[in-house]
Amino acid sequence: MFLSAFLTVIVVHLLAVISPGPDFAMATRNSLVYSRRAGIFTSLGLALGIGVHVTYCLLGIGLLISRSILLFTIIKWVGALYLIYIGYKSLRAKPPVVTEFSVSAEVEQLSDRRAVRLGFLTNVLNPKATLFFLALFTQVIDPATPLLVQLLYGVEMVTMTFVWFSFVSLVFSNPLLKRKIQKVQHYIERVTGVVLIALGIKVALSSRS
Repeated sequence: MFLSAFLTVIVVHLLAVISPGPDFAMATRNSLVYSRRAGIFTSLGLALGIGVHVTYCLLGIGLLISRSILLFTIIKWVGALYLIYIGYKSLRAKPPVVTEFSVSAEVEQLSDRRAVRLGFLTNVLNPKATLFFLALFTQVIDPATPLLVQLLYGVEMVTMTFVWFSFVSLVFSNPLLKRKIQKVQHYIERVTGVVLIALGIKVALSSRS
């Protein structure tokens, strides 16, 4: 019985984590604009955000958030404004500096700590994630589910999130790919900015249904 539920968690979460959304946009942006290391540390932040969602859902706080209009609204608007802010910063990306020998973009370095923070806040401030995990856990967890099994669910989700977005970071930080897009990198970042702003607006307009 627990094996069947565990397979359900793996499949459903995998489909959710690979779907385009704020997490994918942030991991892609930081890998393209900054570096592979920045993308991987962003992935770590996203995984830590998943850990927070899993923890409070298992503790029952997720149900409280989903039932409280005030709490849900606060999380929703903070998350929306954060995505719009990051999107606005991306829209201000500057064109690369063209020299006789190379093309280089004037991009500030992203520290490991800031990369983790960007990933963490992007994920943890997404109210839809609360509803997703709450809906999933109510289907696979009941009073008879051992604590160890519940912890395995959480570990699987955190690990899968980190592995997937690390893979995304490896792909989009490939040196050959980055060299090919370097001249238009600022346009890509601006498009990403538009996507992040659109996602922020979508979050702001979302409901609990």
